[in-house]
Amino acid sequence: MSFNDLKKNQGVSGLKALQNELEKLNKKPESSNDDDKYWRLKTDKSGVGAAVIRFLPSSDGDQLPWVTVYEHAFQGPGGWYIEKSRTTLGKGEKDPVYEYNNQLWNSGVDANRDLARKQKRTAKYVSNIFVVKDPANPENDGKVFLFKYGKKIFQKIQEQMIPENDPVEQKDPLNPFCPWKGANFKLKCRKVDGYPNYDQSDFATPDALFGGDDDRIQALWESQTKLSDLVAPNQFKTYEDLKRRLDRVLGLSASARVESTPSQTTRTSFVERVTDVVED
Repeated sequence: MSFNDLKKNQGVSGLKALQNELEKLNKKPESSNDDDKYWRLKTDKSGVGAAVIRFLPSSDGDQLPWVTVYEHAFQGPGGWYIEKSRTTLGKGEKDPVYEYNNQLWNSGVDANRDLARKQKRTAKYVSNIFVVKDPANPENDGKVFLFKYGKKIFQKIQEQMIPENDPVEQKDPLNPFCPWKGANFKLKCRKVDGYPNYDQSDFATPDALFGGDDDRIQALWESQTKLSDLVAPNQFKTYEDLKRRLDRVLGLSASARVESTPSQTTRTSFVERVTDVVED
């Protein structure tokens, strides 16, 4: 760009271009669920949706039929921070948000602790599934996908594997991931208080997938994604990249520190840095 062009763009047109770039930067990133390998329940304008899926066993050695991925999702003055936490990789892994939240919590200041709660990491679970019926997207029927879900759906899975001890209605443990003795999952979503709610979801009566046809079950099993690949180190951003992103989102300088006794102005700025995280 020449000096003359620079001078021409110093006014409204130049500012508009910068504003457009800022809007792109601050736009909430698309979820990784938009990847072709992931299936996502489609809901209508009122937040209602339903489908029937089948959780599948792992095809990856002794790997559990799910992996746990920790994520952070919050908004600050510099945009959205939606990233996988490196703490997913195990003990000893450093993550800048996890460290920063510890500083906030250890300060002993209520406003700081409120901020740490809003920036907390949340657990998400990923499994292979077989889509039995997807009314909103029938082209997905009969296909295998990855499915990311939250604590409420995971709790329903746990309740099948370890049912409550009810003296009136004794239930036998069920492995929801078993193709032969498992059961379809009727996923139902509605909006409650502005957030997706899956309380009405439940498992159907146990029934063998494909009527117990071993050849079809084996073909399905062999087409699955290896879950261990999803939590490999190369699937996570480096500590340095995450730290740069965090500093930009929170408007922190390299030398910024958490004060143990911040002023009222500082307390207010801490609280205003984030919005509540949407959880299922």
